[in-house]
Amino acid sequence: MVVDGMGGRIGQEIVQRLRAAFGETVEILAVGTNSTATSAMLKAGANRGATGENAVRITARDADLVIGPLSVLIPNSMMGEVTPALAEALSLSPARKVILPLTNPRLDLVGTTKDPLPHLLEEAIAVVASALGKEV
Repeated sequence: MVVDGMGGRIGQEIVQRLRAAFGETVEILAVGTNSTATSAMLKAGANRGATGENAVRITARDADLVIGPLSVLIPNSMMGEVTPALAEALSLSPARKVILPLTNPRLDLVGTTKDPLPHLLEEAIAVVASALGKEV
């Protein structure tokens, strides 16, 4: 399950990289906080997509993995697109979470590197591959 909001650029890149790494051997569910984000992820090659808080709440219960930017776990982030219930549903999901440490300017993460997005995505895809027992 790939989760993103705003324009969906990060989610789109994640879907493209997952598809390139695993082809059709994995089902990619795209769940956006808005329809623009969902549409971008579907265009990038996600198998199915849905939009909004309820879609996240329902889909997160059964996902094996959730991948997306850190902002999807922070209530009221993405200019309010991430509702408290949406963030809670993702946080409480039994799925393994692969989170990219991308944040807004008011949140500093320590103990992480500020690598550019392409490097973070390479690392995230490697974590997904390990979790799936696959090689990239």
